[in-house]
Amino acid sequence: MSGPQARLPVCGLLPLDTTTEDVRAGQSDVAVLPVGSFEQHGPFLPLMTDTVIACAIAREVAAAYPVHLLPPVTVSCSHEHAAWPGTVSISAATLYAVVRDIAESLRRSGISNLVLINGHGGNYVLRNIVQESAGSGTRMALFPGSTDWTAARDRAGVRTPSHSDMHAGEVETSILLHDSPELVRPGYETADWTADEREHLLTLGMQAYTESGVIGCPSLASSRKGKELLAGLVDSFSEYFSLMAPANVRQETR
Repeated sequence: MSGPQARLPVCGLLPLDTTTEDVRAGQSDVAVLPVGSFEQHGPFLPLMTDTVIACAIAREVAAAYPVHLLPPVTVSCSHEHAAWPGTVSISAATLYAVVRDIAESLRRSGISNLVLINGHGGNYVLRNIVQESAGSGTRMALFPGSTDWTAARDRAGVRTPSHSDMHAGEVETSILLHDSPELVRPGYETADWTADEREHLLTLGMQAYTESGVIGCPSLASSRKGKELLAGLVDSFSEYFSLMAPANVRQETR
């Protein structure tokens, strides 16, 4: 599907008519920043897949917790996918600077807690940003963590082991089938590819381990699993919110 409908997953994250007074009225001290990527996801998922997923998680979180939604970072560190047309990357240093600048800008406007909702596993530098945030005036967290994904996968009944479900597999395809089915093209049903031995991925890139760009079992994906994956992540977010929000806000959300 083309046209405005295909853009809803990203543009629909933050209502386009949101004003500064809307933010003032919300009085949230916790912001969530989706960080996606612009990289190949095989022949059946869009280049924006990781951004769509990060935005889907952020929207579900915002529906359950009083957080301030930010527009997504849509290009990040996808260098391992450079062999495929359409993939665009920025350096880790650039992503670091962008996120740190956003955190500082939020702090100046009165929001001192920031959760990075990461949709791309290759954004390793985000861990360093959160690690270095101690004492900076902004409390930061990175979500979802591996434990959060494990709980969500168990809840959804995902069959592919996490190591095998690396890229454009059961989890990512399921979330898009639920959240944005119009973005999923035919072909995922027969695109399974296993490449569990990927010791030199960072050196050789993805092309050394897959011709299609897929590593995982998208044939096992379903909309139901996508719905349960997102619900599981929303439940896991409660621990992060309790670390970030002032005590009076935490009481109101119980």
